[in-house]
Amino acid sequence: MPEFTGRLVRHPARVSFYWYLGLILVGAALLCHPVCRTSPERPITWIDGLFTSASAACVTGLAVRSTGNDFSFLGQAVILALIQLGGVGIMTVTTYVTFQLGGRQSLRHRMILSETLGADEQSDLRSVLRRVLKLTVAAECIGTVILFVRFLFSLPPGDALWHAVFHTVSAFNNAGFGLYDDSLMRYSSDVVVNVTIMALIVIGGIGYPVILDIGRLHRMSWSEKWDRLTIHSKVMLLGTAILIPLGAVSMLILEADGLLREMHWARRLLVALFHSVSTRTAGFNSVDIAAMTTATLFITILLMMIGAGPCSTGGGFKVTTFMLLAAQAWSSFRGHPRLNLFRRTVPQEAINRAVATALIFSLVALTALVALLAIEQSAHTQADDHGFFLNASFECVSALGTVGLSTGLTPQLSTPGRLIIVLLMFVGRIGPISTFIALARPQREHRLEYVQDTPLFG
Repeated sequence: MPEFTGRLVRHPARVSFYWYLGLILVGAALLCHPVCRTSPERPITWIDGLFTSASAACVTGLAVRSTGNDFSFLGQAVILALIQLGGVGIMTVTTYVTFQLGGRQSLRHRMILSETLGADEQSDLRSVLRRVLKLTVAAECIGTVILFVRFLFSLPPGDALWHAVFHTVSAFNNAGFGLYDDSLMRYSSDVVVNVTIMALIVIGGIGYPVILDIGRLHRMSWSEKWDRLTIHSKVMLLGTAILIPLGAVSMLILEADGLLREMHWARRLLVALFHSVSTRTAGFNSVDIAAMTTATLFITILLMMIGAGPCSTGGGFKVTTFMLLAAQAWSSFRGHPRLNLFRRTVPQEAINRAVATALIFSLVALTALVALLAIEQSAHTQADDHGFFLNASFECVSALGTVGLSTGLTPQLSTPGRLIIVLLMFVGRIGPISTFIALARPQREHRLEYVQDTPLFG
């Protein structure tokens, strides 16, 4: 045990790995209990319980059972608790409780929370945790009140309150779980519901470091605030401002003669904006994903890969990674030896990490896709595919990016296929690089260094 504990201290990624693994297993055991289902005739099997627990704890939203119909109120409450712990970060909650009980700041806590919340060496962990939890409670309370008032027009007060709480927590944590089998398609033209959900998704997905950075400068004018923001906050805000309109415009163009054909312009714009915001990690949908064109689905896959911000409730290989890679490519094209952004020089180590993050994410997704195709379509030819390749690609990226959007393939998968999706959701929540660090052996010291040589590129 001392040796095991020592390894956890030396490798903080392993702490998150085992905590999330334990959370998923406990959640699966609870969801399989008879009190968590609505009918004895429709039991929750172990694979369904494991899949649902992993999807909730990893804030993904992919589902093989109906959240609103197959799970009782207690089952839905378990799912909601898994979403909250998985979204905010189970180590965030446990560390805060430790502090409240009189515990001290440890090196392990600081190293873990630097990955979870972006806390630096000078930050007071108690203060950071307090502000993060206050932000979470404030955002979820405001969202709950707005949705509760809206749902009162169509639901009894008790149901309206529960639906408001559930969808607010799910949206803020970018989980995508809903109590309706059609997600939010019934509210596709409802401005209040759409705008509230989009706001919660953006706040939860932009990352705690950005929100705390903005809050630190709240008394300044916007021009002064922009100059004082960290380069991370500037990159995240700029990337978000680019990707949301880009996704919306893409859908408006590609679905003009498809899903949006019968809608008036105001509703088209609302649907396109909601899809663009939700696509990158949230997983809610206000239109039928399976009815989209191939081009729209491909653009959606790209947006799901990018995901949200670091130290947020979202997944993907992150907006900052995408922005750094794009900026580095443009800088190299113009012949600049270094990458300069906002009067700051980005270290080469940061660029290397961005390249590694995007590459590992892509390799994991491709490996899982090959495995899924081999398991589910090994006896079928390309002529009998019927769009399975695109659907499987969409499913794998959605799971690894912890998005939760689906073309309807998830319930049709076999048990091995579902286990692949579970593994992808788990890796996506922890982070591919952190997962490999958690499982890898300690770095060995190499005393020999050979003559350096460079392969050709391009």
